[in-house]
Amino acid sequence: MKTVYGLCLLVVCVVARQPNILFIVADDLGWNDIGFRNPDMITPNMDKLANQGVIFESAYVLPVCSPSRAAFMSGIYPFKSGLQHVVIQQRQNVCLPLDIKTLPQHMKQAGYSTHAIGKWHLGFCNLNCTPTYRGFDTFLGYYNAKEDYYTHKAGEFFDLHDDERAAVEYIGQYSAFFFADRAQQIIRKHDQQKPLFMYLAFQNPHGPVEVPKKYSDMYPHVMNQGRKILSGMVSILDEAIGNITQTLIDQGMYNDTLILLTADNGAEPINYGNNYPLRGTKHSLWEGGTRVTSFMAGVGLQQTGIKYTGLIHGVDWVPTLLGAAGVPQVSGIDGINHWDSIRRNLPSERREFIYNLDDFYIPTQGHAAIRVGDWKLILGYPGTFDGWYKPMNETEDTPFYEMTWAPGDKPARLFNIADDPYEYNDVASQNPDIVANLTDRINQYRRSMVPAMYPPDDPQADTIAKQNGNSWTSGWC
Repeated sequence: MKTVYGLCLLVVCVVARQPNILFIVADDLGWNDIGFRNPDMITPNMDKLANQGVIFESAYVLPVCSPSRAAFMSGIYPFKSGLQHVVIQQRQNVCLPLDIKTLPQHMKQAGYSTHAIGKWHLGFCNLNCTPTYRGFDTFLGYYNAKEDYYTHKAGEFFDLHDDERAAVEYIGQYSAFFFADRAQQIIRKHDQQKPLFMYLAFQNPHGPVEVPKKYSDMYPHVMNQGRKILSGMVSILDEAIGNITQTLIDQGMYNDTLILLTADNGAEPINYGNNYPLRGTKHSLWEGGTRVTSFMAGVGLQQTGIKYTGLIHGVDWVPTLLGAAGVPQVSGIDGINHWDSIRRNLPSERREFIYNLDDFYIPTQGHAAIRVGDWKLILGYPGTFDGWYKPMNETEDTPFYEMTWAPGDKPARLFNIADDPYEYNDVASQNPDIVANLTDRINQYRRSMVPAMYPPDDPQADTIAKQNGNSWTSGWC
């Protein structure tokens, strides 16, 4: 395995090896949908990793999927790449701009073997947009936002690919099983003279709400059927991660591996996920949509078994993982390298971040928000759902309060997140100077905002899919 630095004492040199890195994204995993926060959830493998590593209490992402994944892959705020508005739809001629160098491309250049498994959702209309053309050696997964867990259809067409080939052999199989199996195969076959980078973007627990019955049966105390199934979806995710971790141990690779897990946004209570006690949901700029479950475990961490409270944003994972790998940092991105701060439990160097900026005519996931120190300012429409929703463990569904959309920057809502982490007390009227200063800061960021890429559907996408055996594929833009 490639060496990155050495420590010499007298005539003895201790050489550190580049770590293997496993970057796990759990789709729509709620703040309260994991055992170390909610004892009703059965997640022993994730709990063990988190408790033996570092739990991030202030890790933030974007309010929906494509923007967060663009941040994970680029280290750039989505409002600068045109991916700030909702998500990439099936028939849109859009992808993460090709002039942006991705995290796996940096890793590959540094000698890593790179593999992607699971959800892509960063565009596929052109072959150059797809994972094996954006830095990954291999890819097993799907291009779109969601699909059936067994048929692997996204809308009208099949959407599961082994590199560029339609992977029809997996029809009828639940995705968490074969995603984990592919990860285990890669680990077993890996040449340990090279470091390994694996991006494992699980489908679970994103809707549709589906899981083998044995997993929902793990929750006999949950009376609401949807919540019971969602809970099982989290537990099957946990089992998959446990199986992958055990394979790392069996292959003698675990002690040289760094594992990062993050959700891509908050949970959707309409699909039975839960962010309690945070306010709001996916599709919103409230903390419940953007402050997510995240932890790191493994090699290089010097202080473990802790909760890290420093601010981290999704754009930071590119430079932070490059830092962990001993890879030269990238200039011109928004991310900050937190590797030294995380591994040594030092204060975060991040003092502010943008939750999102979206001036599209219908900003369904929120218009504009910023965090500076302890202060959070939301301008205008905050997003779709508003409220504090407890888990639906009883037979009654939780009522949802939908925000009324209106254009522009008003009203302004201000919260001190240190004093009021659950956003109960809007203090904008008492602090007009802070509102003005933070509004001015947002306007400074707006100078670098590019228009959202959100074109109308292209019917050519269907034509190409039908020609490809009714499977979504590239080649129509």
